[in-house]
Amino acid sequence: MTEKTKLRRYLTNIDSSSAQQLFTDCLVIGSGIAGLRAAIEAAQNCNVTLVCKGAIKDSNTWKAQGGIASVLEKADTFESHIDDTLKTGCGLCDEKIVDLVVRKGPQLIEQLLKWGTEFDLVDDKIAATLEGGHSYPRVAHAHGDETGRMIAEALIRKVKKNTHIRILENFFVIDLLTNGENNNSCIGIIGLDSRKGIQIIWAINTILATGGAGRLYRETTNPEVATGDGIAIAYRAGAVLQDLEFVQFHPTTLYIAGATRALISETLRGEGAILVDNQGRKFMKEYHDSAELAPRDIVSRAILAQMRKTEATHVYLDVRHFEKTYFKERFPFISELLESFDIDISHDLIPVRPSAHYMIGGVKTDSSARTSIENLFACGEIASTGLHGANRLGSNSLLEGLVFGQIAGDLAAKDVKARTSSQKHPLTKYQIPQSVRSRLDTDDVRNSLRSLMWRNVGITRTEQPLVEAQEIIRFWQRYVMDKIFDLPAGWECQNMLTVCLLMTQAAKMRCESRGVHYRMDYTETDDKNFRNHIEICKEQD
Repeated sequence: MTEKTKLRRYLTNIDSSSAQQLFTDCLVIGSGIAGLRAAIEAAQNCNVTLVCKGAIKDSNTWKAQGGIASVLEKADTFESHIDDTLKTGCGLCDEKIVDLVVRKGPQLIEQLLKWGTEFDLVDDKIAATLEGGHSYPRVAHAHGDETGRMIAEALIRKVKKNTHIRILENFFVIDLLTNGENNNSCIGIIGLDSRKGIQIIWAINTILATGGAGRLYRETTNPEVATGDGIAIAYRAGAVLQDLEFVQFHPTTLYIAGATRALISETLRGEGAILVDNQGRKFMKEYHDSAELAPRDIVSRAILAQMRKTEATHVYLDVRHFEKTYFKERFPFISELLESFDIDISHDLIPVRPSAHYMIGGVKTDSSARTSIENLFACGEIASTGLHGANRLGSNSLLEGLVFGQIAGDLAAKDVKARTSSQKHPLTKYQIPQSVRSRLDTDDVRNSLRSLMWRNVGITRTEQPLVEAQEIIRFWQRYVMDKIFDLPAGWECQNMLTVCLLMTQAAKMRCESRGVHYRMDYTETDDKNFRNHIEICKEQD
């Protein structure tokens, strides 16, 4: 089913005749695992420009703790990993995509090891641990709970050594530039370089790897850059979006009143941590036979239900039975984090509650990472490939970014090489009329929006709050979307309003419960009417 909506094409005035201009064969937007891997692959056959919203290390990949899932031992099988992924995806996974990603995983992870990723080893082989939803220990980790950072550092070193890759940090992409019939061909971007001002980058092919959108919620594990910009710019360009109602909430983030939420890896539960409520009672068996090792959506809802039942703001992880020295070696980041709040795991419980963690939906792509817009690819969390279905299996995200980053970079570069004629760079002008409406404080809007999403479009959903959320977001849009901003904070606010409305629309349309999308007013899964994807695209002018 497809929903069409209207929106202004660009967020800023454009005049290509006076703007600074750069030229590249392949443009990669984003510096997480997908973007870095895409840049490395594409640079084998063409010149690449990698643009980063902040510093090159500012990504969800850098913060990832648990690991990357793949079949690493002989006793494990591709079929088992595929089956676990399909079960967790609740009927919406694309089986061909699942097969593709799972089978490509081992080779690409071995490549990461050769490139200097410091995976934890046992007998000179990559060590693997168990996570919820997996039927076999297949989650590779590095420096205990710093897997994402170790992978990112290795890829960044490789990117920086490559003379065919130009890196632009602190570059905010405002919009994709499109041309051709129905504006259905991507020809580059317009953005703000923090030092040089507004710039146009013309590109033969563009790869979106902008990551997630956790910052749309009041409580999240995501870094500040994860405001859903990639989804918004793709939507304005006319790309088809898919599965925006599916947002995964991580069950266990450290809950300290007044402090930023910090991820407490699922691997702790994989290695024996127990969830207890404020009365010290184990409760997970009441909600699922797999208890602490149930899929993330079930654990998140169970914690939420137990919090309501006990009128508490959080529950606890009990790791007091862990040997303290082992804990410090196995989970160095978490150990240091807990010590900073004077939590001694020998006798203290760890206060936790769910937070927004991963955007399952995004820009619809095929098995070649191509979007519905010519010359535009997408990979990583920004993309909706069909791998995750309605719920992501733990540690499949880094795997997806790695696999589709390689695919996108390879095909984008080959496509560049195949073209014999030079790309046309048309005179591009776009003028936005001045708004006569009052100006709202965008910081206030952002904070209120994030709270609204947490309350109305969170772990559990109901019809009336979803309707109210749309009404409130549309009200804010009337006073924000018609404005012309000249700094990232304003464009971010416009992007956040855009994506939040689309997510809320999709959540209202799916009148069933499936995976991470749980409707209190439609608690059953409806395969007859909803075993399909909800697609959203912008109505053509």
